[in-house]
Amino acid sequence: MALLISPDDLAAALRADAPPRVLDVRWRLDRPDGRPEYLAGHLPGAVFVDLETELARPGDPGDGRHPLPGRAELEAAARRWGLDDGDAVVVYDEGGALSAARAWWLLHRSGVADVRVLDGGVTAWAAAGLPLETGDVRPRHGTITLEPIVDGVALIDEAAAWPGHGVLLDVRAAERYRGDAEPIDPVAGHIPGAVSLPTTGHLAGGRFRDAAEIRAAFAAAGAAPGVPVAAYCGSGVTAAHTAFAGALAGIDVTVYPGSWSQWSNTPGRPVATGPQP
Repeated sequence: MALLISPDDLAAALRADAPPRVLDVRWRLDRPDGRPEYLAGHLPGAVFVDLETELARPGDPGDGRHPLPGRAELEAAARRWGLDDGDAVVVYDEGGALSAARAWWLLHRSGVADVRVLDGGVTAWAAAGLPLETGDVRPRHGTITLEPIVDGVALIDEAAAWPGHGVLLDVRAAERYRGDAEPIDPVAGHIPGAVSLPTTGHLAGGRFRDAAEIRAAFAAAGAAPGVPVAAYCGSGVTAAHTAFAGALAGIDVTVYPGSWSQWSNTPGRPVATGPQP
């Protein structure tokens, strides 16, 4: 099943008898509440998804900044978005899917079969001359049933051990990996043994590179066929973006949701700095 959808193909799908459900997942690290941008202009029928409260749950620093929501909480949110069992779903954000991929990953791992990402997001949609709506969309509550997430997730001890049998990717900016800068978390550096592969490298002009280019980038980081791959970021959001990029390239990527925000807040966890694992 296709994982990406173009603006023109989505516009056609929205005119069909059974259109997909569309979710607006705009969120940025420097502006976590994307609702004002959503209200000012969103895809027709799109429902706003609050990443901070619906795609994560509250936690203490030792849980990381964006702990995974429980199954019941995520299911309640998905029903608020109007989702029913069997619905096709399209998620988008401003452009590169750095936040929309979190929704894709959670729904995919929760058993939703048809979840796609709008390639280029609302920026590409508007650039194609397609219409936007303003205001809030409040659908009738859906009846979807989600499965508990049991696969594709690594806990902190599993992340620590991962370099011993596979490739652990640090998908943050390279300067954060090296420990040159750390704007958010209490300690700078990376998990010992992790390899740097910034997830923004999977994009070109706000859209995903082709599968061959993504596979080559993974391979250059040591993720050859048959090698188990896991990824972490700052708080588990953009690690899901790497999981999506991996899926485009036919590579299964386990996500460590606690990521650096959990690791750096856990006493006794070792820290590496510099350009090498």
